[in-house]
Amino acid sequence: MQRRSLLKWMLASGILPLAAQVQAAQVIDVYKTPTCGCCHDWVAHLEQNGFTVKTHDVKDTAPYRARFGVPKELASCHTGVIDGYAFEGHAPATEIKRLLAERPKARGLSVPGMPVGTPGMEVEGTRRDAHDVILFGDDGSRKVYRHYPAQS
Repeated sequence: MQRRSLLKWMLASGILPLAAQVQAAQVIDVYKTPTCGCCHDWVAHLEQNGFTVKTHDVKDTAPYRARFGVPKELASCHTGVIDGYAFEGHAPATEIKRLLAERPKARGLSVPGMPVGTPGMEVEGTRRDAHDVILFGDDGSRKVYRHYPAQS
């Protein structure tokens, strides 16, 4: 079937609009403390990139990291969860979308610590620290999912 014919068939059958609705309906639950400014900024970053965000203000985020399998050494200040994956810290929406598209056998992604210049940690007129987005598994495995070099 040629591409144009396939697209016409998908539009006529309703498949294409349904796929668009599924993509737009991605909801991420974010567990954060109520007073954290960078958490608020990360939520805004996710919303600007097409996610629907349900925030849960909690007294302590550590129990949620443990619940969702985030290793202590990969901890940051907030945890997001979508489709069984955990996203710790200032993970960029592009990497979250990539993981959701690729569906690797993993527990989630983390940007440990709070590197300057990551989503939610931007400070106008300053640098971006070099940092890694870490893919982590239930089995303790870890690998660099994407490296972001420093920028002045």
